[in-house]
Amino acid sequence: MEQAELNRSTRHIGEVAEMSGMSLRTLRHYDDEGLLTPSGRSAGGFRLYTDEDIERLMLIRRMKPLGFSIEQMRELLELTDTLAQRASPEAAEKLQGFLAEAHQRRERLAEKIEMADDFIARVEAELQQATGHEE
Repeated sequence: MEQAELNRSTRHIGEVAEMSGMSLRTLRHYDDEGLLTPSGRSAGGFRLYTDEDIERLMLIRRMKPLGFSIEQMRELLELTDTLAQRASPEAAEKLQGFLAEAHQRRERLAEKIEMADDFIARVEAELQQATGHEE
């Protein structure tokens, strides 16, 4: 991408961090790990991200609560990159495995949220009973 075009269609790392809710340190870490390589650099050396880079970051962000490791994230991203470039039955099969794993992990998260909600309700009930009024 040419520098003039890159400057018009990119965001600096600080803006990307703010809009994604992620820290500069996390974005740099993802770059170091090869998960999210910025499309360019400013004249001052700042990382520049395109909309495609940001879309990739949001995919990474959505994997994070499911507890995927950096290595698993890297593999999943490689699979999606492969499938975006060409049809690959092997990549599709591996991605199907990730999808099944994601469903299982989401189910476990839902169970944890249910337990947390139950805990909160019980503490609220205890507090209401102890103070004699509703919150």
